[in-house]
Amino acid sequence: MSGAINDATSPSAFSDKSAKIFVAGHRGLVGSAIVRKLQALGFTNLVLRGHAELDLTRQNDVESFFAVEKPQFVILAAAKVGGIHANNTYPADFIAVNLQIQTNVIDASYRFGVKKLLFLGSSCIYPKFAPQPIPESALLTGPLEPTNEWYAIAKIAGIKMCQAYRIQYNWDAISGMPTNLYGPHDNFHPENSHVLPALMRRFHEAKVKGAKEVVVWGSGSPLREFLHVDDLADGVVFLMESYSGLEHVNVGSGKEVTIKELAELVKEVVGFEGELVWDSSKPDGTPRKLMDSSKLAGLGWTPKISLKDGLVDTYKWYLENVKQ
Repeated sequence: MSGAINDATSPSAFSDKSAKIFVAGHRGLVGSAIVRKLQALGFTNLVLRGHAELDLTRQNDVESFFAVEKPQFVILAAAKVGGIHANNTYPADFIAVNLQIQTNVIDASYRFGVKKLLFLGSSCIYPKFAPQPIPESALLTGPLEPTNEWYAIAKIAGIKMCQAYRIQYNWDAISGMPTNLYGPHDNFHPENSHVLPALMRRFHEAKVKGAKEVVVWGSGSPLREFLHVDDLADGVVFLMESYSGLEHVNVGSGKEVTIKELAELVKEVVGFEGELVWDSSKPDGTPRKLMDSSKLAGLGWTPKISLKDGLVDTYKWYLENVKQ
């Protein structure tokens, strides 16, 4: 492929346990999982900065940080994220903040001698009516989902920036696009969380109150894909060790579950013994959303955590960390 570096990063380069690695966004769902994974693998030289210590939207601050720290590897998991309501209310924030973070970190990484950078995006980069399962080649083939296009446009720009720096400078910048994620450090907020943590919280609160039923919107028929964030972290390490191509790579579980099956599984894991009622007068959303992760599977990586095991792990974290 034009502009691609042919010699993949040698595993020994990233596997050097003393290599200095900057994980941007280390306190979020994704970044915290990547830090856990790297620490479990024995990496001892992780560079971590909270927002109060380093504001990634400020170019001078980012350049000063890179000039002093000189990391060898960068994993860019920092982003401003939110649900439909937040995207509709703060579109300027979603496009501007994400563009600033990406541009500052990617450019400084190149100019201050980083060996390899991995940029993480989201499945929302794909057109609203993309073919299912969604292949990498679907990017920019149709209009985006209007509710989160501000965020999606920024993420697409991040992919293209990595590609442009590879083409112009022969610099090893790659992009990974995860599917719907869940796990420890997820957002369990009652109003603006995603479907899986929202269901977990509702079943838990119903169990605690002794409620007889939980009403869930829709028919339960839409198909969705979920990946445990620890599997994503494992995939990130794999890509850093084994992939150096121009094209972005989908990172998904490849397994679909209906919302009804998901709700019943969450109900079982939480131990709610009441009834599950579907309010089919409420909208279902997109009937199917699945990423085609065959490219990554072809490279030799597949996820390991089953949905049931992942839900058990997530509920344990919820009980220990979310204020009841």
